[in-house]
Amino acid sequence: MTTTVPAGIDPSAERTAPLRVKDIAAALRVDKSAVYTEIKAGRLTAYRVGAGRGTIRVARAVFRQYLAERGIPTSELAVAL
Repeated sequence: MTTTVPAGIDPSAERTAPLRVKDIAAALRVDKSAVYTEIKAGRLTAYRVGAGRGTIRVARAVFRQYLAERGIPTSELAVAL
């Protein structure tokens, strides 16, 4: 099975784009509330994008560091980083 990328979209951009809370929750196989708890506690650094409440994003490098600090191998994740 091959995946087609729409014209004008850089296929490598998906591997460098920041992660959403739901992406992290899926990767760790936990509920989104657990990710929000880690962010609120300061154990996972995140930032907001957009006006008003906006949306929360986590840099991939920050997430990799979070995993390393907890001894979670990336091979154990439910999604690829």
